Amino acid sequence: MSIIVTDTGFAADDWTPGFVAMDERAANDCSAVALDLASDAEPNDLADCLQKVDMIRIDFPSFADGRGFTIAAQLRRLGFKGRLRARGHVIADQYAMARRSGFDEVEISDDLATRQPEAQWLARADWKAHNYQARLRG
Repeated sequence: MSIIVTDTGFAADDWTPGFVAMDERAANDCSAVALDLASDAEPNDLADCLQKVDMIRIDFPSFADGRGFTIAAQLRRLGFKGRLRARGHVIADQYAMARRSGFDEVEISDDLATRQPEAQWLARADWKAHNYQARLRG
């Protein structure tokens, strides 16, 4: 099972329609409700479909692999307004970065939730206040 992390803490996954892998969808098929993107996906390949996709889940194969943050920011700049979820090896220390780059939520394993309990994630939930720009503004 997975745990969904939001600004309010841990929750069960409420997404039931499932996901379609980017490489499994037919070319120019914009009918997918939710897409799974690999950490090396090219967001511009989805530019024509973003208005028809309700959710995008981006894989983080390692906590040291930050490409997902860049993909999230690019999707938001391209106009994606749906739910954006980080999945995989995102740690509590990266939660604020995930939110600032455009993610709405993070999907973690039960094992990671045990090692990094909800309190550690909630400590970073005020992600707008803890950035260098806010500190510089005083």
